Amino acid sequence: MIPYGRQDISQADIDAVVETLCSDWLTQGPAVPAFEKCVADYCAAQHAIAVNSATSALHIACLALGVSKGDIVWTSPITFVASANCVLYCGAEVDFVDIDPRTYNMSVECLAEKLAQAEIVGKLPKVIIPVHLCGQPCEMFAIYTLSQRYGFKIIEDASHAIGGKYREEFIGNCRYSDVTIFSFHPVKIITTGEGGMALTNDAQVAKQMRLLRSHGITTDVVDMFPRPAEEIWNYQQIGLGFNYRITDIQAALGLSQMQRLNEFVSKRHSIAQHYNELLSNLPIVIPWQHPDSYSSFHLYLIRLQLDKINKTHRQVYEALRTEGILVNLHYIPVYLQPYYEKMGFKRGYCSEAEKYYSEAISIPMYPGLTEQQQDDVIAALNLIITRF
Repeated sequence: MIPYGRQDISQADIDAVVETLCSDWLTQGPAVPAFEKCVADYCAAQHAIAVNSATSALHIACLALGVSKGDIVWTSPITFVASANCVLYCGAEVDFVDIDPRTYNMSVECLAEKLAQAEIVGKLPKVIIPVHLCGQPCEMFAIYTLSQRYGFKIIEDASHAIGGKYREEFIGNCRYSDVTIFSFHPVKIITTGEGGMALTNDAQVAKQMRLLRSHGITTDVVDMFPRPAEEIWNYQQIGLGFNYRITDIQAALGLSQMQRLNEFVSKRHSIAQHYNELLSNLPIVIPWQHPDSYSSFHLYLIRLQLDKINKTHRQVYEALRTEGILVNLHYIPVYLQPYYEKMGFKRGYCSEAEKYYSEAISIPMYPGLTEQQQDDVIAALNLIITRF
């Protein structure tokens, strides 16, 4: 079996976790701030807030930017449901902007058109959440420029994208956004088992996210409310927050994994290049890379040219899995999910996203994938799509 993605754990990673397990700190100890500083320094961001998942990071980022009932937030339909669910957690409405047919990221042209229409009817979004699908960054300068015109905030959902670059700078610096989110799920570029992180250059937003990740509790005397001097108040809950904290065990693993981040991304690029060569003669559309981007290649997506193949999308997908190639689909348009259909979304809402969905397959991509395994993947794919 060849999975579509998997973690790469070294002896150094294991040693780092064991060292933490043998220490005095398992939950909130020195590894968490060390991991945060490592990622912030790598990305050239001023603040980093580590949490237990990227979903949690998206949630507290929305709250810290003031998203609440009566607001509307737009994101891409081609993403994991968390990119939209985080908006609903805040009591706000979510809507979707169709994708670019080449990058599969949010289309700047569609965004500009939708904003112009929204301004006319008085329903501009409070926040836009562009998603860096597969690790390729969205056209952030153009989105940022639109934010200056229309007044919305930006959360980069970069769950796939740590180690990637936009305009030769590492994704996560928040040059063109208010907050950037990373995921450390096992199939992502680096892993903490489960975990995520929010980065920002806004000290107040960072302070609010830190408060929200830990029950709304502060231990900072400056933020505490006055109480009788004879009473002991070593912490106060000053807001309503959540238990979204990451553990020292996870942070130790993440800190160790960060030492190989560039190596992981470089290996993924080598795999992508080999795939590009192997797929050149097949009725397949390979990933197109925007000249401003340097993808982390979390995923390698192909699109089937179904007019040149005598099989359906589903038949190719299932045949590959039968052959032990555990391909996947990233993603079904969010608004087609039954939960979102109940809100009134219907097929045809984002035509490019639905066309993409009818053709896309994620083939195996992870640092430990060997050249022979890649050859096996392509041999199976070639046999399936050319067999009558």
